[in-house]
Amino acid sequence: MHDSYERRLRWLVRLTLIGTLFTAVVMLVGAWTRLVDAGLGCPDWPGCYGKLLVPDNEHATLRHPDVPLVPFKAWVEMVHRYIASLLGLLVISVVVLGWPLHRRRGYPWHLSWVLLIIIVLQGAFGAFTVTLQLWPQVVTLHLLGGLSVLLLFLWLHLRLRLALTQVKVSTPRRTNVWWIIAASLLVAQMALGGWVSSNYAGIACQGFPTCNGQWLPPMDISEGFHLTQTVGPNYLHGQLHADARTAIQVVHRLGALLLGMGLIALWWHHRRFPVVARPLAIVIGLYALQAALGIANVVFWLPLWLALLHTAGAMILATVIVWAWWRWRYQADIAYSASASSPYNHIITQ
Repeated sequence: MHDSYERRLRWLVRLTLIGTLFTAVVMLVGAWTRLVDAGLGCPDWPGCYGKLLVPDNEHATLRHPDVPLVPFKAWVEMVHRYIASLLGLLVISVVVLGWPLHRRRGYPWHLSWVLLIIIVLQGAFGAFTVTLQLWPQVVTLHLLGGLSVLLLFLWLHLRLRLALTQVKVSTPRRTNVWWIIAASLLVAQMALGGWVSSNYAGIACQGFPTCNGQWLPPMDISEGFHLTQTVGPNYLHGQLHADARTAIQVVHRLGALLLGMGLIALWWHHRRFPVVARPLAIVIGLYALQAALGIANVVFWLPLWLALLHTAGAMILATVIVWAWWRWRYQADIAYSASASSPYNHIITQ
């Protein structure tokens, strides 16, 4: 019985690792789809001009005479849907495989269900992205949903690995205010990044650190962050005027600055804890690289490969922060209990 439990657990560890990596691939393909303006390559959902495969031009014209078929963009969009569907099947496999273990103490069954719910919502947002014609609110939520799937897969993988090692862990450490601040700033900055992308504001500012040659350029913040605009227009290439897009870009830059300050404060507060200080030092390095990529995107006018690297950098930064939080929550006690003479034991047990 124990061997069966361990074998199933090992399979779940492998599947969740694959799920983490595959989610990253799906997100990058989604970013590529958006960057090559293929988000509306197929005007309907879930098929493409009513077909599961991209049809010929004759069928497309009969089905949607108002939307000319562009085969490349249609195939890009459909490939994204195909691999997103495979990701959904992977999540279902994790839930089904984990069902016999759901009553086991320590098995993170609730995480599996949360992951399933989020992936279902992601499918709905994928449909709304098309049917609402790239409405910025939906596109941004779709990005955040993808990031949620990525981080949930990672967290589930780490929890399952801990269950497999059978290491006894005391009550997880409480999350202090520094983690909450850093996490809030990260989520806000990710949302801002999605808002920049969905409103095509990536190059609203020319130059860095100034914007269009000014430290305080003309901005329309109320229009740039108007969240209740009319649903219905085709938002391909955006609907906002220049000053509104400039406001979005400038706020994104300020958000990046605040995030950097929050991450440095987080590292400084935990610098005496080697088990988490090293991962947080990596976070600071990744943040610096991500900031450099953001600047390069502005300076070089958003080339496709740099934009994809910036997206990948955001995903990696988020996953490493979650990994660092994991070590703080579940591994600090393990690391220090191995050495009774550790000068930090009195801090751990407070």
